[in-house]
Amino acid sequence: MPDLTPLWLTLRLAGVTTVLLLVVGTPLAWWLARTRSRFRVPVEALTALPLVLPPTVLGFYLLLLLNPTAPLGSFWMTMTGGTLTFSFSGLVVASVIYSLPFMVQPLATAFDTVGRAPLEAAASLGAGPLDAFFSVVVPQAARGFLTAIVLTFVHTIGEFGVVLMVGGNIPGETRVISIAIYEQVETLNYQDAHVLSLGLVVFALIALLITYGFGGRRHVG
Repeated sequence: MPDLTPLWLTLRLAGVTTVLLLVVGTPLAWWLARTRSRFRVPVEALTALPLVLPPTVLGFYLLLLLNPTAPLGSFWMTMTGGTLTFSFSGLVVASVIYSLPFMVQPLATAFDTVGRAPLEAAASLGAGPLDAFFSVVVPQAARGFLTAIVLTFVHTIGEFGVVLMVGGNIPGETRVISIAIYEQVETLNYQDAHVLSLGLVVFALIALLITYGFGGRRHVG
């Protein structure tokens, strides 16, 4: 049996990343869906950039940004005594940036579908903006939330280039399952690589079945 430590580390990384992106991505997606600002297009483009950039390119620039000689990396080291590069915390930062569009785009689409009429009706009944958002928008955009959460979680699990560039291959710290699979193939240990890979295939298929089964369009008739 292969070492399952990378699996638990990967699930932890995906969970933390998904929660953080839910907090950060929801207001960003709401702003993109509602704003008429001229900055909307540039912000939307920046948000979608990880979709088109090669992971190694994004990982390279994140490595420069997070290393101890850079302002952010230096600040982190001063505050925590550790580095962002080659650490689990660095993987979280990289994963949040890399998986950002997988959270924001489904939410922005869902919010746009809700439209303005339900919010205007809630406001006419005396509901404040925050109350209207949680009582009206969130229930109507529930499928969008489900899709965003599942896609973000699964996408984070499948990361390779970004996490390898930022975190390296440190057992118990940054060796996530995608890197463990690569290592097994490199050492010609195809049996363990097959077990780990098959597990990911099954997990991804189940996640997509959940997304399309519960979050997909329901037909009437």
